[in-house]
Amino acid sequence: MIARIIHNILQFFKSIYTKLVAINDTPQKIAQGFGLGVFLGIVPGLGPIASLVLATILKMNRAAALLGSLLTNTWLSVVTFFMAVKLGSAAFGIDWKNACQNWKALAANADWLDLFKLSALKIALPVMLGYLIISLLAGLLAYLLSLTIILTVKRKPQLHP
Repeated sequence: MIARIIHNILQFFKSIYTKLVAINDTPQKIAQGFGLGVFLGIVPGLGPIASLVLATILKMNRAAALLGSLLTNTWLSVVTFFMAVKLGSAAFGIDWKNACQNWKALAANADWLDLFKLSALKIALPVMLGYLIISLLAGLLAYLLSLTIILTVKRKPQLHP
């Protein structure tokens, strides 16, 4: 069972790798697009559409941006939320457990008008800052890693039968 899960995860990343290196553009534009997509995929409320629009405006590779965005858009939400709460709370000097409880209470009441109150901003700002930090780091790491991989693959001499 675990071996099958690991196999599926490896196949998924192999598919991402294959698609990324197959893109016909400069390694820099591909890596920039991928990094942008990863960044925007992690930030809540942004994602594939924002990555396509910004990649177009910034003249980055749109296919790579979409790929990076789809890679991180949904499945990282739970993991990044708790990391964002912890990082943002630490930056604001707030106990992360209290911030997490406040988020749960806000979501349970679903009174989004409270977000405009000062106390609700103390809840939202740390999480937004946490997401920004995580997104920037992940986007930069995705850029550097994909650039290194693409440059390595595209420099290899191609064997023709």
